[in-house]
Amino acid sequence: MQSKMVLIAACLAGSALCTAGSAQEADIGATLYADHCAACHGATGMGDGDMADVVNVPSPNLTLLAKNNSGVFPMLNVLHVIDGRSGLRAHGGTMPVWGRVFSDEIGDTAGPYGSVLEVRGRVLSLAKYLESIQQ
Repeated sequence: MQSKMVLIAACLAGSALCTAGSAQEADIGATLYADHCAACHGATGMGDGDMADVVNVPSPNLTLLAKNNSGVFPMLNVLHVIDGRSGLRAHGGTMPVWGRVFSDEIGDTAGPYGSVLEVRGRVLSLAKYLESIQQ
């Protein structure tokens, strides 16, 4: 009986953390976006950043991703573009591979598994932020 109560308490605590985590993801994602994406994609995600005129490939309007996908935000595709798995071309080559950039920034400060989780968390936070700015 006591182990059942511990399990229930752990589940409730986990669900509370997930709710708080969603709000934090949006804040972290907004900061990451401003630091790493806004130069090309614009402060509001409309593709009108300061660098948009100097790159070889037009910066897309990131607020239309869901609209251009039958009203459904393409989360998996967005994750793959951000972390570099899609091979999206921009700047005359691939778009910056943010998964690799974040990995280089973090290094092994959190250990091999913690660092991987941190990178994936940043990529997910960016994607969640993009989801939040859809028209």
